[in-house]
Amino acid sequence: MTDTDKFYIDGAWVAPHGTETHALINPADESVIGQIPMANGQDVDAAVAAARGAFDEWQLTAREERLGLLRKLLDLYNARYDDIAELMTKEMGTTLGFSKAAQAWVGRAHLEAAIDALERMQFEEIRGNTLISLEPVGVCALITPWNWPMNQLVVKAAPALAVGCTMVAKPSEFSPLSSILFAELVHEAGFPKGVYNHLTGYGETAGEALSAHPDVDMVSITGSTRAGIAVARTAAETVKRVAQELGGKSPNIILRDADLERAVKNGVDACYVNCGQACRAPARMLVPAERMEDAKRFAREAAEAHSVGDPTTDVALGPVVNKGQFDRIQALIQSGIDEGATLVTGGTGLPEGLEKGFYVRPTVFADVTPGMTIEREEIFGPVIALIPYETEDDAIRIANDTIYGLSGYIQSADIEKARHVARRLRVGSIWINGADWDARAPFGGYKQSGNGREHGEWGLHDYLEVKSTAGWT
Repeated sequence: MTDTDKFYIDGAWVAPHGTETHALINPADESVIGQIPMANGQDVDAAVAAARGAFDEWQLTAREERLGLLRKLLDLYNARYDDIAELMTKEMGTTLGFSKAAQAWVGRAHLEAAIDALERMQFEEIRGNTLISLEPVGVCALITPWNWPMNQLVVKAAPALAVGCTMVAKPSEFSPLSSILFAELVHEAGFPKGVYNHLTGYGETAGEALSAHPDVDMVSITGSTRAGIAVARTAAETVKRVAQELGGKSPNIILRDADLERAVKNGVDACYVNCGQACRAPARMLVPAERMEDAKRFAREAAEAHSVGDPTTDVALGPVVNKGQFDRIQALIQSGIDEGATLVTGGTGLPEGLEKGFYVRPTVFADVTPGMTIEREEIFGPVIALIPYETEDDAIRIANDTIYGLSGYIQSADIEKARHVARRLRVGSIWINGADWDARAPFGGYKQSGNGREHGEWGLHDYLEVKSTAGWT
């Protein structure tokens, strides 16, 4: 990559209008690895103007033309797969093994899912004498977070490109490198100029300018609930569509008939994926009250099996993304101690043997009660809370007693019982007994976890308007 100091606008790499930069820090050793330009209002205007100028022609392209470009982009992505993975390890600290197995893989999976959905999508239908048409919504602003750089970018860009939208992508300033490389791949694939534009910037400046821009028809944001609310408020002035995938505090209900040791250990492992920096992390583990002592032992064993260190080596967990995130996690761990939860393992401070970098000790709290800060707030780190319950109804009540509604997990030897519980959880996605993640299944939240659905055909529908033309026949 050679263009980390420029923005990709209207098919070319251009210098920013302003001079403000953001120091990109490697979270593994706290070294400065680059200075990334921060977009101002002029940069946003230029990018949106390019997207607006390209839309009229791009929206009318044939399905086969868009499929051809997406297939070429997928080929280029696969050719640079290892480079993409290495950049994500460098910019956000995820282990190299996980970057290759998951972080880069999900970008590929979303491209494949968008291609498959576009091949099958019916854009027109006659009902009576009326034509029902699905048409691209227009110019889209894609605002993405730092925790899954390729997942969150490609899950938006691929369906938007597929249906004929044009766009401006703005990744987090903490993990922009892989997104810059993705922009290079879009260019190399041959998408017309102005269809895909990319800039880096702060949420409160570039993000707000995109959300408010009168020539932006839709904003798709993945981030914190706070950020989603700010975008929605700004976007409301121009009555544009807003799709949000926001925070979560996902429950993992271990029913009494489950294999407790297996369920607890798998639950800890799932919570610690990506060093706990996942919106769907099963961070609240609900266990039968009478089995809490056994659950503590199993959770301790699972947590302490996670090695922590240099993410380019063979360790389970690298650092969290930055000092701000590290400090927030430390404060939340301390709140758990102060509020009377049982600290089973882990705690505050750096793991033993590490003196630099934003590394968090894999932490387990038990005897957590509803209302404690660590039970309510999204921690976004390798911290899990074990919560006792008395009855199945009690477990469901605790699971649903949250402002969030992104994901839920259920462990049971009785599939019918698990299905019954699943129907009562107010969340957008549920995984029973460790079921695999599916790039073609809809993903999104209830309540303050957002609105809209991403993945597969549902992702395409998010970027489409519905038109009815009476008298067509």
